[in-house]
Amino acid sequence: MNDLSGKTALVTGSSRGIGRAAGLTLAARGANVIFHGVRESDKLRSAVAEAGPGACFAAGDLGSAEELGALIETLRTRGALPDILVLNASVQSYTGLENFESGEFLRMFRTNVESSCILLRELLPEMRKKKSGRVIFVGSINGIQPASRLAVYGAAKAALMNIARTAAMENAPFGITVNTILPGVIETDRNAAVLKDESFAEKLKAQIPMHRFGSSQECADLIAFLASDSAGYITGAEIPIAGGWQL
Repeated sequence: MNDLSGKTALVTGSSRGIGRAAGLTLAARGANVIFHGVRESDKLRSAVAEAGPGACFAAGDLGSAEELGALIETLRTRGALPDILVLNASVQSYTGLENFESGEFLRMFRTNVESSCILLRELLPEMRKKKSGRVIFVGSINGIQPASRLAVYGAAKAALMNIARTAAMENAPFGITVNTILPGVIETDRNAAVLKDESFAEKLKAQIPMHRFGSSQECADLIAFLASDSAGYITGAEIPIAGGWQL
C-alpha cells in the first residue's frame, strides 16, 4: 500500500531540510522525484544523486511569477506533471507586527501562499483527469499557535491551511486528497543558528510536552504516508508533528 512506483512527485524547496528528506523518502518508496530549489546547486545535485535513477531537479524562485511560470512549463515540456505535490518551499524571517516592512510582507505571502495557489491551479487539472492525486502542504505549528516574532510568517501559514481546506473540498470527488502537516521545532539548518543557543534551546524544549525537537525524517515519513494509497480516505486533515506543542 505504501509502494509509490510509477508515481511522479514534485517536492518544492527540497535541496535541504524537510523537503530533501521527503524527496529521498518518496524516492526510496519508488516515486520518480523532482527536487526543487531556487537555483541549481550542489545540494540539489547531491539530492538527485542520492535519490537514484528516476530523480531529477528543476529550479526557480517561487516568489517570482516569471520563474514560477518557467518552472511549470519545464514540467510540462518534460511530461513530468506530478501525481504527488508536496508544497514545502517557504521563506521565513523574524517579522512581527511592529517591525515588518511591506516588501518583506509581500515576499513571504508571494512565496509561501501565492505560489502554492498557482501550482494548484496549474497542476490539479491533470490530477483530475487521472481521477487521483496527492497534495501535501507543509505548514507550521505557527499557523495555529501564533508567535509574536513570526507574526507575518504565521499568518501566511494560517492562510495556507484555509487554502488546503478549500482544495480538499473541491477535489475530493476526483479522488485527490489534500492534507497539511504542521511541524513544530524541527532540527534543520534553517533553525540551526537559533538552536545553537543552548539556554534558549532548553527553554524551548521545556515548552514541548515530549521535551525534544523533531527531525526532518519524522516529517518525511508522515508525508510519504499521506502520499500513499494507505491514506486514500484522509483529506482535509491538519496533522501536528510537534511533540505535543499544540496542546
